[in-house]
Amino acid sequence: MELNKDLGLSTLLQHFGEDEKIAGAVTPPIFQNSLFVFDTMDELLENMGKHPAGPRHHYSRISNPTVDLAEKKLAKLEGTDACKITGSGMAAISVAVFSCVKQGSHIVVVDTAYGPLKALVSEYLPQFGVTHTFVNGSDVDEVVAAIRPETTLIYLESPSSLIFRLQDMEAIAKIAKERGITTICDNTYCTPIFMQPHKMGIDIVCHSATKYLGGHSDITAGVVCANQERIEKIIRKEIALFGSILHPFQSWLLNRSLRTLDLRMKRHEETGNAVASWLEKRDEVAHVNHVSLESFPQRELYLKMMSGSGGLFSFEPRVQNPDKVKAFADALKLFQRGVSWGGFESLVVALPVSPIGYNGTRWIVRLFCGLEDAKDLIADIEQALPHLA
Repeated sequence: MELNKDLGLSTLLQHFGEDEKIAGAVTPPIFQNSLFVFDTMDELLENMGKHPAGPRHHYSRISNPTVDLAEKKLAKLEGTDACKITGSGMAAISVAVFSCVKQGSHIVVVDTAYGPLKALVSEYLPQFGVTHTFVNGSDVDEVVAAIRPETTLIYLESPSSLIFRLQDMEAIAKIAKERGITTICDNTYCTPIFMQPHKMGIDIVCHSATKYLGGHSDITAGVVCANQERIEKIIRKEIALFGSILHPFQSWLLNRSLRTLDLRMKRHEETGNAVASWLEKRDEVAHVNHVSLESFPQRELYLKMMSGSGGLFSFEPRVQNPDKVKAFADALKLFQRGVSWGGFESLVVALPVSPIGYNGTRWIVRLFCGLEDAKDLIADIEQALPHLA
């Protein structure tokens, strides 16, 4: 079945890459095998030599039909030529970063990016002679000012972790291309449903598929999307030497989850907006960090880059007593205390933060609104708010 190029995302999520129905099965089977055999030695050697992942699959550490299906769908959604799925979000980030640096390289990094990525850049890579500069990221001029002659990578995350700052990716990507610098954006928050960074000029797009793409809190996975040349290089080097792709069964679960991605994202958005709007009116709350609110400082940039928001946001309590903030989080019943997000369940985490632009350290509460009813989540927060008095 040849699909119309103008089909919507939801339609593509159901059908793209599934032209052949194996044995008539409406759901593609799991290819739960570690390797693939050939009729002759010449065929095997020819296959291994032509391309790191084909023309036929030969080893499931590199490629597998079940994994390939999810990769095709995600590349289509992100508007890139190709995609590679790894065993975790951090694995995807790591192979992407490693592919862009060498001894003596310099990286410009958003200072509110994912914590383990910041540790990779500031604690691990320096032992190999790779330096870095952290930036707020909200001001394009600040990002440009941080570029050095040896800069090979600008790493973005928009919205960024915990306080959800945006970066003007189109403007930054344009400048980076003029200077021969690679750009990476972590698109986990938006997913391709709400934003497609590659179409704004970003070279490599990463995801933690553990979150929205997986959506059920039952897999850990990562995604790297880019043009064919970049993905082939990453497969030959970083994937082949440092790690492997996602296992077939988890890839099958990811394919299952992608079918409902559009529906789930819209539900998370609806619930997140309702809860954030309610919280913004509470006296116990100093301010809410949620990109969809009209009060969001970068409202114009949000409307320019994104077509929607998710269920993840944070707020700063007026009371900055750590014991009271933690007592509020402990008093929540539907919001469970846990890291990660993007699944069916609502989550809460309370942390002290001190990013660039903050006057000292402030405690914030990050909430993720799952698939529960918004009114029930609001009621849960309301019963816990007295702890912030």
